[in-house]
Amino acid sequence: MLFVRTTVASALTLASASLLAPVLASAADVVVHVDQARLMRLPNTVATIVIGNPLIADVSLQGGGQMVITGRGYGMTNIIALDRAGKVLLYRSIEVKGPAGRVVVVYKGVDRETYSCTPDCQPRITLGDSAAYFDATIGQSELRSDKARGKEAAQK
Repeated sequence: MLFVRTTVASALTLASASLLAPVLASAADVVVHVDQARLMRLPNTVATIVIGNPLIADVSLQGGGQMVITGRGYGMTNIIALDRAGKVLLYRSIEVKGPAGRVVVVYKGVDRETYSCTPDCQPRITLGDSAAYFDATIGQSELRSDKARGKEAAQK
């Protein structure tokens, strides 16, 4: 009889935990992926915007009361919008998640390389990649951009 009570109690505990899991998983008001942007409308009388940690998310203001939130690094932060009197008009938590889409991560010992595979796999610079891979990939990207701007920019 004790075995049946323990089994039923365990089943009820698991069932209640599975019902609560979606609530706990969606704690952020705004979710954005690293290196991607999301639009948000601001209240009309916003005078000041405060971002908790600009290394995680950054904002830029656009015309028409729009704000662009860009994911910079993984984690949680918040955004607060105030009016001229200091009254809080908007408070949102922001969660920045890893890259979306078809991403392949290759580990070579402790070194990590990330590739975007949509549809062909190409190097993708991602936070947490090994320094040598990150620097080589970003260097190629910067050189390509310089070349596209003309020879003068490439010789700087």
